[in-house]
Amino acid sequence: MAGSDPVRLGRKRVLPPCPNPLFLQWLTELRDQAKERGLKTQHTYQKAIISLKKYPLPLQNAREAKILQNFGDGICKILDEKLQRHYSENGPDAPINCVPKGAPLPNRPDNNNLAPSSKRNAPGDRGKGKSGEGVKKKREYVPQNRSGGYALLLTLYRQSQIPGSKGYMFKMELQAEAQLLCDKSFTVPDLGSMYTAWSSVSTLIQKNLVLKTHNPARYSLTEEGAALAERLESGEQETNRGKERLRNGEMDRMEGEEEEGDEEERGRVPELIDLTANGDEEKEEERIRPVDQPACVAEPSNKVDGQSCSERSTSRRANGGCLLPGTYEIILCVDFVETTGGSHHRKQELVKELQRNGVTFDIRKLNVGDFLWVAREKIAPVPGQLRAPIGKELVLDYIIERKRMDDLCGSIIDGRFREQKFRLKRCGLHRPIYLVEECGAAAAHMSIPEATLQQAIINTQVVDGFFVKRVQDVRESAAYLTIMTRYLTKLYQNRTLMCRSRELEGDGESEDGKGGAGRGEPSPSCSLISFAEFNQGAVKNKCQTVKEVFARQLMQISGLSGDKAAAILEQYSTPHSLLTAYEQCTSEAEKEKLLSSIRYGKLKRNLGPALSRTVYQLYCMQGPLS
Repeated sequence: MAGSDPVRLGRKRVLPPCPNPLFLQWLTELRDQAKERGLKTQHTYQKAIISLKKYPLPLQNAREAKILQNFGDGICKILDEKLQRHYSENGPDAPINCVPKGAPLPNRPDNNNLAPSSKRNAPGDRGKGKSGEGVKKKREYVPQNRSGGYALLLTLYRQSQIPGSKGYMFKMELQAEAQLLCDKSFTVPDLGSMYTAWSSVSTLIQKNLVLKTHNPARYSLTEEGAALAERLESGEQETNRGKERLRNGEMDRMEGEEEEGDEEERGRVPELIDLTANGDEEKEEERIRPVDQPACVAEPSNKVDGQSCSERSTSRRANGGCLLPGTYEIILCVDFVETTGGSHHRKQELVKELQRNGVTFDIRKLNVGDFLWVAREKIAPVPGQLRAPIGKELVLDYIIERKRMDDLCGSIIDGRFREQKFRLKRCGLHRPIYLVEECGAAAAHMSIPEATLQQAIINTQVVDGFFVKRVQDVRESAAYLTIMTRYLTKLYQNRTLMCRSRELEGDGESEDGKGGAGRGEPSPSCSLISFAEFNQGAVKNKCQTVKEVFARQLMQISGLSGDKAAAILEQYSTPHSLLTAYEQCTSEAEKEKLLSSIRYGKLKRNLGPALSRTVYQLYCMQGPLS
């Protein structure tokens, strides 16, 4: 019978031996020597050993090891010297993929060669396996309580337990939720350190506890991570239950003492009316409350401004990205490139004008645009702390790209002009503005005709949908920035601002595809993205998807604007899908006209046969375009 068959227990698969044992032995010797001398290079050798163990192919020389991680010129040079010495001692045909006889194995040091202290602590003294070799159990990685790894694992686990959960979290939402479970900040390093609590995510990925996929990055738990997080969650619940029992026991004991005191009091004196009962109760409540416990935990019913402490903490968690009216101020952010380099006098004049006008501004690195505005949370400094807590910063929907005529001319020549407009449209802000300086006689001395420059400015406003503001000099630019700052301060002064995530909505343009301060809606958008997410998503050389690279390729074709490229991408999102469509065509004429009927823009015009033929020749034919 099948039920009487003996149960076969599974065995752990034995990993194949390292195909480069000689290199592994030399690296192990170098690591041990560095460890005896107390040198930090021991960690470098250890990382190289780990990389070499993972490499499945034999190496013929040390130069081939450069493709491995943690193998630099220094380690390869040392291995090459040892390899030449090996050839001189054992002959030019000596094998390098096996260890010479009598040499100790890399991971099994000879106990006879160990120091006396090492012999006492050898694995064999603690217990031997069936083969007589020392067995050393590898310690399991468990993050410390309220550390970065602990908070990340618990947050991902709790999110995965929610019914209908998407099974992963983006970086920004993961940091926001995990911050409640961690004592260190996920965004600001401690004083004297360069690491934040978020740095532990690399350890979790390396330990195969967290999986990172997609772009933007999505973080989820592996099977091992889910098992560890479940244990951490059980420990967290048990700790909370223990604290609750202790708290309830303390409360019961205090209440019992109070009742005994009342009985004794009633036995000694006749019943009287106590006119100070309320005051005594308040003092008694303060006496029985643990010293290190906040009032909202000991007494959930205590209310401040009609709202209990537990309710306020819950609402704070629910509206973690919300800024109420009066709790924030509007700040002008100036890109540091606008204040340094180039004409120093001219750029400092802009700063002086803003200071003279009383504008509150902050100079920082902007990955797209030259000026923008943020709503910064007002947070008072905490007594006893060196640094004031960092408040939330939400980016308003207005961003300015400043162009002098000489800069406009140069950007048109080298192709930056089209790329900047493309990046501004996809930065997530719906009111892009072009601030053009020196539109007068200076344009007559450029390498591009003035009529061409003026046409480029008109196309920026009419075709691309940007609001264009023309000024004559730096002082007028500062005046415009001052007026905009005061206008936005008044526009948003009585509004509640909510934080939204670009990761959940993509990098698309605004719904109408148009921007500009001059034709904005009466009610501005109050759903804004954080400055950190905005600036991180606007990195120029960030990792791009195939669709984004395809769009940039198409926009290099003369006459193919962003709207036309977007229309092509709606039907053919990758070069592979476009080439597949070309293969399905039956004739050359059909291939040339494949894209001609695609409609683009608000007027829904056809792309046309000329551009369709150009794209076909670019991707399917050899030789120069006709």
